[in-house]
Amino acid sequence: MSPVPPPGLDPESLRERLDREQPGLVSGPLEARLIEGGRSNLTYVVGDGTRQWVVRRPPLGHVLATAHDMAREYRVISGLHPTAVPVPEPLLLCEDDAVLGAPFYVMEYVEGVPYRTAEQLAPLGPARTRAAVLGLVDTLVDLHAVDPEAVGLGDFGRPEGFLERQLRRWGKQLDASRNRELAGIDALHADLGRSLPASPAPAVVHGDYRLDNVLLGPDDRIRAVLDWEMSTLGDPLTDLGLLAMYSSDLGLSESPVSTTSGAPGHPSPAELIERYAARSGRDTSAIAWYTAFAWFKLAVILEGIHYRYTLGQTVGAGFDTIGDLVPVFIEHGRTTLQEG
Repeated sequence: MSPVPPPGLDPESLRERLDREQPGLVSGPLEARLIEGGRSNLTYVVGDGTRQWVVRRPPLGHVLATAHDMAREYRVISGLHPTAVPVPEPLLLCEDDAVLGAPFYVMEYVEGVPYRTAEQLAPLGPARTRAAVLGLVDTLVDLHAVDPEAVGLGDFGRPEGFLERQLRRWGKQLDASRNRELAGIDALHADLGRSLPASPAPAVVHGDYRLDNVLLGPDDRIRAVLDWEMSTLGDPLTDLGLLAMYSSDLGLSESPVSTTSGAPGHPSPAELIERYAARSGRDTSAIAWYTAFAWFKLAVILEGIHYRYTLGQTVGAGFDTIGDLVPVFIEHGRTTLQEG
């Protein structure tokens, strides 16, 4: 670790707060490094030379507290930690801005690998890849089996009207990024609205469930599910639809969207859906709607990135081709909904 503190984390200030709230936890000076993780919140690994922990805080200069709610993330992992869902042990929530300049929380550091691409997953071989991805489904079933009331999450969201609100929210996101004609996207949004399925009983929903948001151990089992920024109480099949989408072949030689679907042995979306249905007992007959909705959401997200790129607000390799992907996602969404 570098002795130079990364932006947004003062090791000495953090050490003082940990010593006050968790006496004896830290045995020496802390060093920290910033790591990749989450959609926007900042993730650090901190250590005292003997042990390591993870710190999560909002991005520097954040404005909307509700978009980077540390207490909400901490609450969901605290509720899930005693259950079968593997999450890091939560250790400290601090909502005092004076410590790091923003609210933050500290949790256990878990060793493991997040597989983001088919190329990274391929060296495991077909059998291990298949087992790892099927394990992803099994953990999702465990998550959706948690009784929210029993773990203190009974008021963690508003399940009534969940799909309507989600569709409305992403429609507004699309409107905020409009700067060109996108054939078919308004028709896809309207078709989704006309064919809303009846939601099953609500569950704790992760909101961004995929292989690169979990850590796999050396035995290819999930050691921890990470990045709970989007979690809420809602329709569990939205998680399954998103997982099915991320497990689909985009039909592209290169894509900035992380997908492991091309790795040898990777189960098909149909296999993942079948396993989820068998293990959860839920009716997945309307899964085409949820998968089409996932395609729509990703199209909107990519269009937002493309819009910011055209304004010069996003720089870096690969952003110049994001706009070309949006029609692909729209077409996948329309095809999925029509064929469902």
